[in-house]
Amino acid sequence: MPHPLVALTASSKAASRPGKYSRVRVNEAYVRALQSVGLVPLVIPPSLSPDEARAVVARVSGVVLSGGEDVDPARYGAARHPATQKPKAARDATELALVEAARDAGRPLLGICRGLQLLNVALGGTLVQDLGMLRPSEVGHSQESSGTQRVHGLTILSGTRLHAAVRALAIDVNSIHHQAVDRLASSLHATAYAPDGVVEAVETAGDWWTLAVQWHPEELMEDAQPWDRAIFEAFAQACGMAADAHI
Repeated sequence: MPHPLVALTASSKAASRPGKYSRVRVNEAYVRALQSVGLVPLVIPPSLSPDEARAVVARVSGVVLSGGEDVDPARYGAARHPATQKPKAARDATELALVEAARDAGRPLLGICRGLQLLNVALGGTLVQDLGMLRPSEVGHSQESSGTQRVHGLTILSGTRLHAAVRALAIDVNSIHHQAVDRLASSLHATAYAPDGVVEAVETAGDWWTLAVQWHPEELMEDAQPWDRAIFEAFAQACGMAADAHI
C-alpha cells in the first residue's frame, strides 16, 4: 500500500543579490520527521490560489502548516507592532486557503509554531504580536539557539488529542517563537499551557482531526523522550485513515 501523501507548507526567500535566485524552502527536519512515520511530504509553494489549494487538498491525506514568518496582523484586524516581521501576503493567503480546504474536506491538519498561529487566525482568533514586549514573563519563549533543547515545561489537559498522543500531562519542549495566541478562535480548544499561561497547543473538537503546537517537535525527533515522535505518529495514523477513506 502506498505511503500517504501530505502537503507541507514552505516559505519563500528573495534573491540575496542580482544574479541569484529567489527560493521556496522548508527546513529538512520537517521532511525527515514526516518520512520517519511513513508519510511522503509534498512541499507546497507559498503562492497557491484558493482553487489550487483545494486541488492539492483533494489529492493528499493531510496538511502540515510549518513554522516561519509572522502572520500579517491585518488578517486579524490589528495594526502591525514594530516587533512584527514584514508580512508575506502570498504565504498567508496560501495557508489560509489550505486550512479552509482541509476543514471542508475533513483532512487531518498538523500545525507547528506559526502553523498554530495561522490556524487560530484562519478560524477567527488573534495573536499577541511580541511576548517579550507585550506579555513579559520569566519563561524564555524565543530561544532561537536552542532548537534541539528542551527549555521549559508545559501542562497538557487530560482527555485531549494531544494527551492521547503523548500519554503525558506534563512535558518539556523547545521554544522558538515570539508570538502566541491572544484571543482563541471559538472553534478551537487550548490543550496545553506554558507556566506563564501562554497557549502551547490547540485542537478542534469533533470529527476534523487537527492538532497544532507552539513548539517545534520536528527538531526533537532524536531526543530520548518519545513525546514529539508520538505527535507525528498520531498525525500519520489520522492520515492513514483519511487515505483509506478517499482511495
